[in-house]
Amino acid sequence: MSHYFTSKPSWSTASYGHDADTTPMELSALGEHLNLCRNPHGRLFALHCAAESMHGFGATRFVTTLVVIASVIGVLFLVF
Repeated sequence: MSHYFTSKPSWSTASYGHDADTTPMELSALGEHLNLCRNPHGRLFALHCAAESMHGFGATRFVTTLVVIASVIGVLFLVF
């Protein structure tokens, strides 16, 4: 026995069928929030971002990084 469902997707949004536009008050609040978030970032934040970028670079290329380190160690043992 097979059943066929012909109902449309049923979800609701906060716009209630209208265009989801932002109000000037929402944009103003967002601008204030971004200004508050941007101010406390100093040199330490820049250092944190650089460290996070390096970690991301190494983590995505973990196997390649291990192969390069093993190759360098192997070359050093052969030379000395």
